[in-house]
Amino acid sequence: MPEATRGASRPHDATRSTAPLIGITSYLEPARWGVWVREAALLPAAYIRAVERAGGVPVALPPVGTLRGMDALISRLDGIVFAGGGDVDPDLYGAARHAETGPPQPRRDRFELALIRAVVEADLPFLAVDRGMQVLNVARDGTLIQHLPEAVGHDTHAPTVGMVGSHRVQISATSVVGKVLGDSADVPTYHHQAVSRLGKALVAVAWADDQVVEAVELQGHRFGLGVQWHPEEGDDLRLFEALVSEASGR
Repeated sequence: MPEATRGASRPHDATRSTAPLIGITSYLEPARWGVWVREAALLPAAYIRAVERAGGVPVALPPVGTLRGMDALISRLDGIVFAGGGDVDPDLYGAARHAETGPPQPRRDRFELALIRAVVEADLPFLAVDRGMQVLNVARDGTLIQHLPEAVGHDTHAPTVGMVGSHRVQISATSVVGKVLGDSADVPTYHHQAVSRLGKALVAVAWADDQVVEAVELQGHRFGLGVQWHPEEGDDLRLFEALVSEASGR
């Protein structure tokens, strides 16, 4: 995106009378409905409900095969949630594949890496959740721990397969996340990967008891947050409300 447009307000940002449009990235997976089984763009309803309850208008963003029109897409949204999902391909951060790393999703990886770079360049508010935080880190030239139980010696981050757990995180009180949630919080959790080396301009602002990085912020960005937990799975909507507020220009 041209430098002149970076951080510039768009016509629909001024004195908003309607709720902001919040894009949410989606999965590309086989799905069944009626008698059909087809590849589909899927979005867990928890994200939709969280954005709606926070005052935004949710817009599902399929991982399209072409990246043409990325600037046009960005210009029509007021904020973005990068949703959770499968593992980022370790080839993208120069690592050999671990036996526990999920199968590659090249279309989604390609789309979301391009999208998050465009979002950063446009200074568009975003909240990156779980996989979204990992995509953010890889986009900023960071690396990932591919299998946490092997690295930390326990499975607290994903205690039961297919079930969201909970654990406490400590938060930097001076960070944006800390100003929203306070210096600690009990968070919904389900992940087996995490940040290893932090990407450029990313700062760790929350940690689990085992020192796994649980939240990051992008320095110099108006609202660029990544959290390793799943706020959409809990009752605490404050992170979504903060995103919607920033996207509204309030």
